[in-house]
Amino acid sequence: MKRIPLILLFIIIAEFSFAEVYKWVDEKGVVHFTDDVTQIPASHREKIEEIGVPEEKSEAGTEAESLPNKKDDPYRDSLGRGEEYWKSRLEESKKKLQDLQERVEKLRLRYNELTEKFNSSRSSAERAILRNKREQIKNQMDQCRVQIAEAKEMLDKKIPEEADLYRAKPEWVRP
Repeated sequence: MKRIPLILLFIIIAEFSFAEVYKWVDEKGVVHFTDDVTQIPASHREKIEEIGVPEEKSEAGTEAESLPNKKDDPYRDSLGRGEEYWKSRLEESKKKLQDLQERVEKLRLRYNELTEKFNSSRSSAERAILRNKREQIKNQMDQCRVQIAEAKEMLDKKIPEEADLYRAKPEWVRP
């Protein structure tokens, strides 16, 4: 029975301390701020200054006025991003994929040119140089193919999984 008034006292203190910030100065002159009265040493509680926390004001005025109308507000994912964000992610990945595919094609053409030169060359020194250049081109093509696989995985798997995680609409991430 004695606990009920004590519990009520804590609830009241917690409610009041939630809405207020308290400022106090210690023996060394250091200014402290807290929103919990119990954090202030008892010897300094007489000298505390209550500072009201200003309510956040929106440009539109009251909070009710600033809330968008549900009919006007398009659906957003859990982080507040809309369809345009997800579409831009897809477009960015598609562009990267297309650029990589074009680069591989250019490298392949260059590789074929070097192969033709290699086959028609009679000089062993020139053939060695051409062989090294072809090997470099082949390595670049292999790197591009790895990046192409990563870009395809991004489009087909990672972006849709991320969209699902953040509760974006599935149609926003369909390629």
